[in-house]
Amino acid sequence: MDPDWLTVNHGSFGATPLIVLQAQNHWRRRMEAQPSAFMGRILPRALRAAAAALGALICADGRDIAFVDNATAGCNAVLHSFLLHPGDEVLVLSHVYGAVRNAVRHVTGRAGARLVESPLPFPGTTMEGILAGLAAALSPRTRLAVLDHITSASALVLPVARMVATCHAAGVPVLVDGAHGPGQVALDMRAIGADWYVGNCHKWLMAPKGAAFLWAAPDRQAGLHPVTLSHGYGQGFLAEFDWTGTRDPSACLAVPDAIAFHHRLGGTALMARNAALAAEAAALVARRLGTEAGATGPLAGSMGVVRLPVSGSADEARALHLRERLLEARCDAPLHALGGALWLRLSAQAYNEAADYEKLTETLARVLRDNG
Repeated sequence: MDPDWLTVNHGSFGATPLIVLQAQNHWRRRMEAQPSAFMGRILPRALRAAAAALGALICADGRDIAFVDNATAGCNAVLHSFLLHPGDEVLVLSHVYGAVRNAVRHVTGRAGARLVESPLPFPGTTMEGILAGLAAALSPRTRLAVLDHITSASALVLPVARMVATCHAAGVPVLVDGAHGPGQVALDMRAIGADWYVGNCHKWLMAPKGAAFLWAAPDRQAGLHPVTLSHGYGQGFLAEFDWTGTRDPSACLAVPDAIAFHHRLGGTALMARNAALAAEAAALVARRLGTEAGATGPLAGSMGVVRLPVSGSADEARALHLRERLLEARCDAPLHALGGALWLRLSAQAYNEAADYEKLTETLARVLRDNG
């Protein structure tokens, strides 16, 4: 990583260790040595072996896991496969990821259905408030709920298993957008109980870019199609998703190496260390700025958010302006507008240490002073 930059933004795109990139390059060399033999004879078995390794990490059967390019692609696959009718409702959280919101808008608009939001109180979010808001937003017309496991802008680690149970009690199937889940929190597909779960491997698990997965419960695989239909159409879940046309599969094939590196750094101990460092960092920045941290306690993971002490407008345009000023100062930390305030999101990964957040505070104070 570039030592001239302060990188406290692992949450956006991750960062891939050299040893994992070496594994990816190994697969690329094998592919290019004899492309036809690789695609036809080696790739099918290699993909299933990688899925089995991922299944061991997330407490799932590898036969229920398909690789996709990113979490957004996985969410789109479920949404475009789900049959909606006029008057139906698809429930999302008010902190839903923007790309997923757009996908829901598209499929509901095309079908004459409605997008309905379940409000997430923020700041001051509580488990009880999350569950109460979700239950109140469900209706007899709700056909599908799309729930974030870890929200992007507000960095809330949500009680997703309890939320799934709430939806199932109302007869509503659930798609969980777990873009930030793998490598940030321990995952157990059986315990979560969702109908579909989508996760990125390139973020907290530190696999190469382009490695994500879609887990589908066995009784939810029929009729589930990838966004790109190809030769496997109609031949079953894995036949359709394992081959969607020619592409570079090396990122997905390197996922077992990313998992091995994750375990080498401590696995669950690393996740606990990152969460503790993120909480310490958010408290430090909030204290220095005289403001407040957002996600805390059991709702916090390896990311934290801090409200910025700004006057005037607190919209996305202002957030983007300040974000650009931080980038000009070689500081990578995203900003978002939430609830009429601007919030900075920071991340903690194995390569971060406490001194990074001291530097973040100094850079942030300078940027805010120079930009009102």
